[in-house]
Amino acid sequence: MTIKDIAKEAGVSSAAVSRYFNGGSLGKDKQEIIRKVVEKYGYTPNQTAHSMRTGKSGQIGVIVPKIHSDSLSQVMHGIAGELQVNDYTLILGITEGDPECEVNYIKTMQLNRMEGIILMGTCMTPHLKNTIAQCDIPIVVMGQAFKGVSCIYYDDFNAMKDLATLMLKKRKNLAYIGAPESDPAVGIERKKGVLKAIANDGGNPDDLSYVISEGFEVSDGYNAMNKLLKNKKNKIDGVLCATDTMAIGAMQAMKEHNIKIPKDISIAAIGNSLAGKVVTPELTTVRLYFEECGKTAVQLLTSMIRSDDYPISQTKMGYEIIERRSI
Repeated sequence: MTIKDIAKEAGVSSAAVSRYFNGGSLGKDKQEIIRKVVEKYGYTPNQTAHSMRTGKSGQIGVIVPKIHSDSLSQVMHGIAGELQVNDYTLILGITEGDPECEVNYIKTMQLNRMEGIILMGTCMTPHLKNTIAQCDIPIVVMGQAFKGVSCIYYDDFNAMKDLATLMLKKRKNLAYIGAPESDPAVGIERKKGVLKAIANDGGNPDDLSYVISEGFEVSDGYNAMNKLLKNKKNKIDGVLCATDTMAIGAMQAMKEHNIKIPKDISIAAIGNSLAGKVVTPELTTVRLYFEECGKTAVQLLTSMIRSDDYPISQTKMGYEIIERRSI
């Protein structure tokens, strides 16, 4: 069965059948006739031949630092669903946080005729900046506000500032467990948000006790909390964590020191993870719109693919504070 065969049985031209599969202009009557013939024979066009003929692969590359993350799974759900709606196939690359691996994936995806790339960014190295600038297919960066690149990112600064402001209504001696500052959004902007909230409350940001963890895992939050507790000079009554995952580790450390949450110390974080809903007490958190961010990234990328001349677009996503029992 070929396109010519489909056209002959449908009583239309081969060009009409091609437009049907390529999303071109076609009347509703012809679309319906062709659809019935296609479904009758279960016909699927040869994607390799289509790619060679049109220069389009129907594939989108998605580059992520890892996949074992509640937030990333939500982002991927949004991306995958929106790509399916737009008839694109998702090709996944996992970097394990290695910036050079990001560069290699971008180059490889270009060579393999991806139509566009979604990159969940961590840090902008000179090599990555140069690679993106030289890339001849559209790229959308998620999670970071990189200059000169189309981005979909979170309002990390204000999300943490508002969360800290909420805690400061009940607690005054705050500590902060931060993420590695190689990540501008999670590592730097969220810390700035805490400092701004303290200043707005009339406190001295320099008095903030904080530990910058080595990573983003439960164990990193656990180790950071133990460092804070070992310093007897710290009279902590509230802890803010860069992520929910780190907060879960911090809560474990507090419980091992017989610290009651929130009676002795309050705790809150950003992420609205499943784990934060099932721990005792439930974790006060900030919901970032991860799934919506994934969908928005695909919508932006597909609009760039369809346009010969697309301007740089940067979209900041909103957030929602969810107050539970840990404050």
